[in-house]
Amino acid sequence: MIDLRHKPLIEGEKVILRPIQSEDFPYIKECLKDPEVLKLTGSTTDFDWDITRKWYETRNEQTDRLDLAIVDTTQGIFVGEAVVNLYDEKNHSMNFRILIGPRGRNRGLGTEATQLLIDYIFQTTTLNKLTLSVFDFNPRAKHVYEKIGFVQVSVDEKDLEFEGEWIDSINMKLTRGNWLERKKFTERTL
Repeated sequence: MIDLRHKPLIEGEKVILRPIQSEDFPYIKECLKDPEVLKLTGSTTDFDWDITRKWYETRNEQTDRLDLAIVDTTQGIFVGEAVVNLYDEKNHSMNFRILIGPRGRNRGLGTEATQLLIDYIFQTTTLNKLTLSVFDFNPRAKHVYEKIGFVQVSVDEKDLEFEGEWIDSINMKLTRGNWLERKKFTERTL
């Protein structure tokens, strides 16, 4: 098992990752209703905000997952979330996911948040790997994941129906060994 009871404050140049706070709720709601977020996550607007809010209120109490707010340092507000969840005991791995809302796009915030959280996880836990899935119509996210070191391992064909078309889901992984190699390479080139 993995213990993610501690909810860190992780500071980068563009973003701060921190536990979710009540002042984030209006921005979370905005993100969850954003058409691009809905499309890229395969979600719908068919949710009860009161139930969703209660769920978010419990994120900081969870010991088996890490849900962090992504705060844009220039605006000082919630622009998304970065999450490590779904512990797989057999493979000693977890899933990674990220969501960037309309106030945080196209400025490298997601890339930095992804790198910060992945570094934190591999530096503070003994996990063997992180996995994720990204829909084929989200090449920007796939590029970010590849830049950070994730590699494609499989494709779930026709995983999501969107506007009458079937979209594939690309499954990717980043192992601790590959993360360490990239870290060493990056440190040598600086």
